[in-house]
Amino acid sequence: MGAGHGTLYRPGNSPVHALPAHCKITAVCGFVLVVASTPRTHLWAFALYALLLAAVTSAARLPAAVVLRRLVIEAPFVAFAVLLPFVARGPRVDVLGLSLSESGLWDAWNVLAKGTLGVAASVLLASTTGLRDLLLGLRRLRMPALLVQIASFMIRYGDVVTDEMRRMRIARESRGFTARGVRHWRVLATSAGALFIRSYERGERVHLAMVSRGYTGTMPETAASAATRAQWASAAALPLAALAVRLTTEGVLL
Repeated sequence: MGAGHGTLYRPGNSPVHALPAHCKITAVCGFVLVVASTPRTHLWAFALYALLLAAVTSAARLPAAVVLRRLVIEAPFVAFAVLLPFVARGPRVDVLGLSLSESGLWDAWNVLAKGTLGVAASVLLASTTGLRDLLLGLRRLRMPALLVQIASFMIRYGDVVTDEMRRMRIARESRGFTARGVRHWRVLATSAGALFIRSYERGERVHLAMVSRGYTGTMPETAASAATRAQWASAAALPLAALAVRLTTEGVLL
């Protein structure tokens, strides 16, 4: 189920792996909210947030290189942040011979710092929590059941659609087709339409198969043990420590 996420999850016996999924989801959301509410001028706060995530990485026994490599997913945000000092208006400052917008530099720092910390926290969550546990955790947090089912089916059958795309590509190449320019876009558009129709028809067949087996619109309830107070306390350590940093640095700056 969800081979894409399966490559993110790294099984382990660390204290972070042992925490219930809904505790970790709550902790990550709380941490992200604290980071997002931190003024961009509180530089020390962001450095301490990074140290907190490094401590969690160590507690989860995850290789730092793996976490850093997975941060590449935020490359589009990095590209956007790099452009801000050049296109933003306002007072200009000279940096390495370049005339850059002062407000643009602060905006770029704001995007990079908060975006990187948020992505890193998400990477740690995905690396220490299995996909099935994540979905059960969302159910425990009272997320609408329909949304959880949609996410479950999307992840489950994403690989099916990807495999269908691979077979269609092999069929095109076996007939000598290779996309080399705009004149081949028509063929690719036709393939995309055919893929949509095949995926829709497959979804209809899957739904009929589920209904014939007693599906009534909701997935069967799966027993999930409630988190203990100790587990909630362990999960709350990250957002509470971040909140302490936020309040402390704000008091120091004031």
